[in-house]
Amino acid sequence: MSENERGFSFRSIALPALLPTLLFSIGEGTIIPIIPAVASNLGASLALAGFIAAMIMLGELAGDIPSGWVVSRIGERTAMIWAALLSIVAVVVCIAAPNPWVFAIGIFFIGISTAVFGLARHAFMTSFVPEHFRARALSTLGGVFRAGWFIGPFVAAGIIHLTGSTQSVFWVMVTSCLGCAVILLVLPDPAATFGKPRMVADRAGELRTEGEELAAEESEGLFQTIRTYGGVLVRMGSAVAVVAALRSARTVMMPLWAVSIGINEANTALIVGIAAAVDFGLFYTSGQIMDRWGRMWSAIPSLAGMSLGFFVLSLSHDLPDSVTWFIVIAIVLAAANGIGSGLVMTSGADLAPKGDPAPFLGAWRFIGDAGGAIAPLAISTITALASIALASSVVGAVGIVGIALFARYGPRYLPRKPRPAR
Repeated sequence: MSENERGFSFRSIALPALLPTLLFSIGEGTIIPIIPAVASNLGASLALAGFIAAMIMLGELAGDIPSGWVVSRIGERTAMIWAALLSIVAVVVCIAAPNPWVFAIGIFFIGISTAVFGLARHAFMTSFVPEHFRARALSTLGGVFRAGWFIGPFVAAGIIHLTGSTQSVFWVMVTSCLGCAVILLVLPDPAATFGKPRMVADRAGELRTEGEELAAEESEGLFQTIRTYGGVLVRMGSAVAVVAALRSARTVMMPLWAVSIGINEANTALIVGIAAAVDFGLFYTSGQIMDRWGRMWSAIPSLAGMSLGFFVLSLSHDLPDSVTWFIVIAIVLAAANGIGSGLVMTSGADLAPKGDPAPFLGAWRFIGDAGGAIAPLAISTITALASIALASSVVGAVGIVGIALFARYGPRYLPRKPRPAR
């Protein structure tokens, strides 16, 4: 064990990585449940409100490509600071938006900043956390992110109740991102806390931290990587794209559905928060399921639960007790999503070539984000052409396709038994 490993403690990453992540995710968690309602208040139709809610996923997809270049050029901590500042500017645009289209632009840039921040924090952990502790550190990071999405909706509900204004919730994200940037700015050089990071040479011979090189490799040659690993990416990539699609559909559909059945913004945020608590409570259980019984025991039950939830939701819209059904289904979808926590990242790690995993993982992440971006756009389009109930049914049907893909290709590509403990 190296000197850095002997001196490492999880407490040492709390301020530079975990607290900024918590603040950033709390900010996101406050605004996501109210995006459709704010868009509707600005004059958007239900379909347009769904499209605007989808802009955050489209922004993340668009940000996937340049984020690796940004992190590799300016470093992990600086990239996180600039991502937080970009979020502040984007949120101010949302607050000042005179119409739905300007509001959509602000939401889109929040998505871009999320992509940069997410890759930068991953690269930071790669650079400064010893390899022996890295898996646990990244798992903790994922748990902190989910905690923020759990806390955020409750904060939003409280702010709306106290102020009577939906727009005031956006100031929570401004405050969160400002706090995130300040923490990162005032902290000492990470090398002074963690020791000098491991340096690696890129193709040009230039020295970079391990995390900066990982970020660059994930973004460089994206489409060449997709061609090289086309077989597995088409088969298993399509399966995880369905997982991502159902997750983003849930994120967009539930607030949009609440608008369509007349639930006010504060109650919507409260219901989303309760569901997020269920999701957050199951993220560790998901890891136990995958480690003990294999990836399929997480993937198929998760997709089956979400598909069932969307099918039932589609039948509940015009029922007299539609609000009660909405609450029940929100919890069912959260539980189903929770038992699939970490599935995309874990299966990507299983499939990535061991010698040079970064390009494959970059392509894997891009395909997942593409699935996550397409689903909300499909919801918006179907809602405009037919109804939101039909959109929910279509999402459920897509989940059935995902089950078929995992059943067909999962046994071929994914580990059938957990890897033995070392």
